[in-house]
Amino acid sequence: MDMDSDKKVKLKRHQRKIRQKTARVDAAKSVGRYFRAAPDKVRIMADAIVGREVEAAEDILKMSLTKSSKLLLKVLHSAVSNAWQSHDSDVDKLVVGKIFVDRGPMLKRVHPVSHGMAKPILKRTCHITVIVNEAKGKIRK
Repeated sequence: MDMDSDKKVKLKRHQRKIRQKTARVDAAKSVGRYFRAAPDKVRIMADAIVGREVEAAEDILKMSLTKSSKLLLKVLHSAVSNAWQSHDSDVDKLVVGKIFVDRGPMLKRVHPVSHGMAKPILKRTCHITVIVNEAKGKIRK
């Protein structure tokens, strides 16, 4: 690689970092860590509320009887509170932008079975990240 292409690569990386930082200014996020729920089950509820207004998303989560909906509601309330306090956003205009449900550490247990053997039990945990933005364009109803 010559010197000019190396400078171009560094410049592109720098521009990408600046874009990422400026893109985050209008969004507020909240992270819930080490929730004792399987990430696959939480993702089902997360997909149901992405792109909706915050009030509609809260209604959906309150009507659902799953454990994952309670966990998502807790993190969503925190994200709305962060948007109101840090960014002076109008709470009525907020939309659920993105939700990330990542895998956390597993608690490993054993279940004894016949002939002196043991089967593993994996108790899964997850990390939930909710990002809320002010509404721009179409909103999912």
